[in-house]
Amino acid sequence: MGDLEKFLNNPNVNVPNLIKIAIAHYQFETIHPFLDGNGRIGRLLIPLYLVQEGILDKPLLYLSTYFEKRKDLYYDNLNAVRVSNDMLHWIKYFLVGVEQTATLAVRTLSNILDFKDKTENDIRARYGRRSTSVVVLVHQLLKNPFVTIEDTMQVCKVSYNTANDMVKQLCADGYLVETTGQSRNRLFYFKQYTDLFAE
Repeated sequence: MGDLEKFLNNPNVNVPNLIKIAIAHYQFETIHPFLDGNGRIGRLLIPLYLVQEGILDKPLLYLSTYFEKRKDLYYDNLNAVRVSNDMLHWIKYFLVGVEQTATLAVRTLSNILDFKDKTENDIRARYGRRSTSVVVLVHQLLKNPFVTIEDTMQVCKVSYNTANDMVKQLCADGYLVETTGQSRNRLFYFKQYTDLFAE
């Protein structure tokens, strides 16, 4: 682990950063230093390293879906380095994953921005005098897609009845879905928004 840390932080290792983190990810998975969570930590190293190196502003490139989609292929490529010393094949596989994940992230972000604009326009057109408060709630839901009536009261600075009516209307329009099935302590989520991440 000490050698891995030195490799990642050595400015004299003249290798492009994506190749460097591909090698480091392989090495971390090979070392397998913990009893549990090696996969998660190994995948998390990728975006954190790219942020550290200034390639990403925020750690938003998660290769987990790419690796998990064809777990057998992921393990085969890792194993090929161990068995056949085929690092080149692993790096190609890794870089394809970066490209596909980045493309998907750009498409998802574009869909989110379109959805945000359409939702705001719909709310302004149909929610009357409450539209400003509902747009404030939508902005909060884009940060955290789960909300309660009490959250709505605080975010929008409205009474319980007004917050309840707003949430009820958002449910009727298909924006929010109630998750608990209870009449008290209800939790709602922004389904149309979260669905964008599954596309």
